[in-house]
Amino acid sequence: MTNGPTRQAEPTDGIDSLAFREAMSRLGAAVHIATTDGAGGCCGTTVSAVTSVSDTPPSILVCVNRRARINTAIKENGVFAINTLPAHAEALSDAFAGKGDLGFDDRFALAEWNAALTGAPMLANARVSLDCRVTEVTEVGTHSVVFGEVVALTLGDRGPALIYLDRAYHRI
Repeated sequence: MTNGPTRQAEPTDGIDSLAFREAMSRLGAAVHIATTDGAGGCCGTTVSAVTSVSDTPPSILVCVNRRARINTAIKENGVFAINTLPAHAEALSDAFAGKGDLGFDDRFALAEWNAALTGAPMLANARVSLDCRVTEVTEVGTHSVVFGEVVALTLGDRGPALIYLDRAYHRI
């Protein structure tokens, strides 16, 4: 067994987007539904690119495709919530990922939601829900990186979580 890499790293010039997507599929991530509500409309989408930024003030970031309806809505509303899915929520994740032909109202009808302090929808049975006010948005390539200060949170059941790895759901 070796302690170092078994092959030479490839140079970054000209990385093929399909190869990059394959590489990213090998990074496991919790599955979340990002939601928002306000003058810009109520909507949500499935996301995996969520991370903490700071605990003082408590802040997170989420990456949202710039073509997605929620991207504009979050910017107009100035608020969003991140709802981390429990293991049994594959169908909800798929619905909010746009699989099937459900509209936004129909997607929200699949689960119980509560209004957060900011008004963003918070999933009643989420492992954790983070209610955020937008503090900054940075455009990077095809996505907006949305930074938010967490103004309220709800801790749910610590049961199994839904993870996305190798283009498939897993439960841990």
